[in-house]
Amino acid sequence: MSLDVAYAQELAAHDPEIEDINAEAFGPGRFARAAYKIREGGPHRRDLSFVGLVDGKVVASVRMTPIAAGGATALLLGPLAVRPAYKNLGIGKKLVAIALEAAGKDGWGLVILVGDAPYYAPLGFDVVVPIGQLIMPRPVDPRRLLAAQLKPGALAGFAGEVGHAGAAAASGPVERKRLKAAE
Repeated sequence: MSLDVAYAQELAAHDPEIEDINAEAFGPGRFARAAYKIREGGPHRRDLSFVGLVDGKVVASVRMTPIAAGGATALLLGPLAVRPAYKNLGIGKKLVAIALEAAGKDGWGLVILVGDAPYYAPLGFDVVVPIGQLIMPRPVDPRRLLAAQLKPGALAGFAGEVGHAGAAAASGPVERKRLKAAE
């Protein structure tokens, strides 16, 4: 199938289509996931989030959300979703590549996600986060907590309780103090 896919930065106008794609891909269970809980803490970065368009319609999307742990920051990739009729055409992989490149250009050193290593490892998420290094807000299979280090060694400085970077900044010294007390 030869398909003309345009890739673009996400715009607010894409939100209804992206919500439909995510509902189709993940169903109502998505609201119970750890990554969703983090994303509830604040906005994602539209300038680092992208869509795949066919004939002007969104057929796939990927989002990046700033996260914090132990005083350090990173990005959380996801959700990545592709409409069923457009799966297995490389659209999702291309979106991940575009998002990682944009994150690197923006100065980010680390991107985390919860996903399947066989799919994501070839895309740069080739490190399984060591068990216990990160504490997610809801249960996560530790084998699915993956990292793409855009700067060598970036994962080493990212440890502790994971939350939205905006929420962590808003909680300020109290949050940092609580994290230090848990060490």
